[in-house]
This record gives sequence, structure tokens and C-alpha cells, in this order.
Amino acid sequence: MSSPDGSTVSFRRTPPDFRRRNVERFARRLETEVAKGQPFGCLITSDTELRRLNREFRGMDYATDVLSFPAAGPAAYLGDLVISLGRARAQAREFGHPVEEEVEILMLHGLLHLLGYDHETDRGQMARAEKRWRTSLGLATGLIERVQS
Repeated sequence: MSSPDGSTVSFRRTPPDFRRRNVERFARRLETEVAKGQPFGCLITSDTELRRLNREFRGMDYATDVLSFPAAGPAAYLGDLVISLGRARAQAREFGHPVEEEVEILMLHGLLHLLGYDHETDRGQMARAEKRWRTSLGLATGLIERVQS
């Protein structure tokens, strides 16, 4: 998914009602502001594909909302994110905001994982970073905050 132009967002299928350009601009903003110029790739796909990848790479047989795949070894390219559009739609409805904003929330969360954060082991460091960036980027409540509340 790497591109000489920086971070990329790819879709298996782009729904006609999805504002793709907004999400692509947001990915470039994340690259500049959060990742300090390091590009990453993002694939937006189906629950079926997320379930398969989650089972294959994490041993968990269910669809999840976002998976992060860091690049191997030290490199300028951070790695790849995979986001379930189905999960993003459901979560957007649940939390009352547009699906594009939910994809952006998931993208930020996944990018923090690519940057080495791990909310399961870091004693709140990722939660604080996610909240700080979410506020700075004008996003709704993040994933970690949802689980904690």
C-alpha cells in the first residue's frame, strides 16, 4: 500500500455515499501531525476480511473494527491499517456521527498502534495520546475512552 506520495487509503469497494476525499485528506494530516512525516497505508474493507485477518494473525475468530500491521524492521514506512467499513458504520450509528468520522477515529487508533502504543500494556499512555490527538483533530470520543466509560 505504500506510495511515494505518502500515506494512502484504499477501498475494496467505495460506497456511493462515502466521502472518500475527506478520509484521504485526514490520512495525510495524520501522517504529517501524528506520524511526523512517516507514511502508512490504510485499507477499508468488509467485516468478512477483518474476521479472516483477525483469525489468521491474532487467532481470534470475529470481525473487529481495525487491525494494525507494523512494517518489519526500522523503515520510514510505518505499516498498514485495515478497517472494517461494516463495523465503522455500526459504531457511527451507535455514537451518532458520520461513518467517515468513525473511520478517522479508527485510523487514529490504528496509527497509534503502528507508532508502538499498546493500550493493553502501557498503563494509560496510549489512552492519553489518543485523547490528546482526538481533541486536537476534532474527533468524537475515541475507542479507548468508549471502553473505559
